[in-house]
Amino acid sequence: MNDMNPAFLKASAMPDVQSTLDVRALPIEQVGIRGVRHPLTIRSKTGNFPTVGQFEMDVALPAHVKGTHMSRFMALLQKQEEAVDSTSVVKMLRHMLPLLDAKEGHVQFTYTHFVKKAAPVSGVESLMDYEVTWMATAKQNATGTLDVELGLRAQVPVMSLCPCSKEISEFGAHNQRSHVTMDVVLDTQTKMTVEDLVDIAESEASSELWGLLKRPDEKWVTERSYSNPKFVEDLVRDVAGRLKADERIHSFVVEAENFESIHNHSAFARISQQK
Repeated sequence: MNDMNPAFLKASAMPDVQSTLDVRALPIEQVGIRGVRHPLTIRSKTGNFPTVGQFEMDVALPAHVKGTHMSRFMALLQKQEEAVDSTSVVKMLRHMLPLLDAKEGHVQFTYTHFVKKAAPVSGVESLMDYEVTWMATAKQNATGTLDVELGLRAQVPVMSLCPCSKEISEFGAHNQRSHVTMDVVLDTQTKMTVEDLVDIAESEASSELWGLLKRPDEKWVTERSYSNPKFVEDLVRDVAGRLKADERIHSFVVEAENFESIHNHSAFARISQQK
């Protein structure tokens, strides 16, 4: 007696249209899913924390294959249980390619990274948030092994004070909030953390920012930035110099944007470099 579920037998016999032959002779460079929100646990220097990532995952599709297995991208996400860092991003990509029968592919996700910071004088603690994107791309080479590229992007809000304004004014100087965006390609074996990258931008600004400050802290930030004025050109060059000197970084693009307090426009500067 056959006691298998008839519905299951019917489903298992369904044709797999996406695996059929395509005769148009046009390979697809990227096909996959985008805009997927999924919960994550992020591993950081100050401890793990939960967040939500927005994912893009894709593979290259050979010319003779009609379609990829879209559901398998989601199935892979459902299995992610360990805390995410640079090594787990690469591991996710290595699992994705055989699952999708692909020889090259790409995974990236963007999320909000939180760092607990102590104010410079009072020591009161608060959270700062940073927009972060991890990216990994892999392609199978002639020997059958994977060439993997790992990327990290972080946008860091900082403070900058205008050297010209300070020089020409009898008292005071105009300052503004700035964004430093660093897009770096890393050694896949690196242990570089998001906090490492954030620290580079914050330490090169007129002043870093905090979520919560008391009056003694505000005094410190005001005087710190006044004694450390920087044009947007200074800011982008100083950050680029730090990235260039870091052996964990293979190449980078860094941009600084000042949201000017005395103009209704922004000032920006950008440097890119291959090592």
